[in-house]
Amino acid sequence: MPNSDRRSLVRSRATRRRIAAFVLALAGAAALVPAMAAPVAASTTVPQAETEMLRLINQDRAAHGLVAYRLDARLATIARARSIDMATKNYFDHVQPDGHMVFDFISASGITWYGAGEVIAWNTWPTLFDSADAANTGWLGSPTHRAIILSADYNYIGVGLAIQSSTGKKFWTAVTIKGPDRTRGWSNMARVARSRLAPVDGKVPVWIRWEGADRRLQVLTSGLRYFQVERRVDGGSWALIRSATTSTTATLYQAPHHRYDYRVRMRDRAGNWGLWSAPFAISI
Repeated sequence: MPNSDRRSLVRSRATRRRIAAFVLALAGAAALVPAMAAPVAASTTVPQAETEMLRLINQDRAAHGLVAYRLDARLATIARARSIDMATKNYFDHVQPDGHMVFDFISASGITWYGAGEVIAWNTWPTLFDSADAANTGWLGSPTHRAIILSADYNYIGVGLAIQSSTGKKFWTAVTIKGPDRTRGWSNMARVARSRLAPVDGKVPVWIRWEGADRRLQVLTSGLRYFQVERRVDGGSWALIRSATTSTTATLYQAPHHRYDYRVRMRDRAGNWGLWSAPFAISI
């Protein structure tokens, strides 16, 4: 089937699904065979090569002023399965022999998405890092692939690699979506110090400051909702001292001759909790 016909088929399926934003690159990057074979990096694993591909893609995005794609393990599983299917059944297409496409797998996985794209490539470079670089270069050289790699509408990605055992072909798939914020924000205790205020009832004023924010996505960053702050005394159990605050400072009056640890975490407006920060300690 000519590529133009495939585009029509894909677009009609996208319309029936009522996808809000849709780009799909249909022509895979051409096979690239080096004139001189580079030595095989035997220590490189498939997961390491996939990580390198993600690094290359986000490097491309940074060079164009775009926010890095966030890795979504669910999309990585789909991308890897797509590559394995092509390597196992010896074909190269966005439509599998059984008629399924990447959009079918995204929906079947229960992923919420408002737009999606897929790019595929294969080559025979002997090292996995060279193969990743060649595939990425091929994608950037094609307008349809480049539109997905450098999209301003997607925020999450999964990358998958499979190697055909009989030929050594490396099949690459990258799946991107526009989806709700699933990324944890960050926070840390910035300072804990004795305040210059006068003691009250024998207790020493301690000034604490924390900071944090939601991690930025290309689109749909949900933003900070509030912080939680905890304290423990002399290595005991943690206890909440601020349960839901947007403030970033507090003055607490603490009994002397004890060690106090403080930590903070944030929650974004999508309900994602950040990790608790490393404790910040003070003895008074």
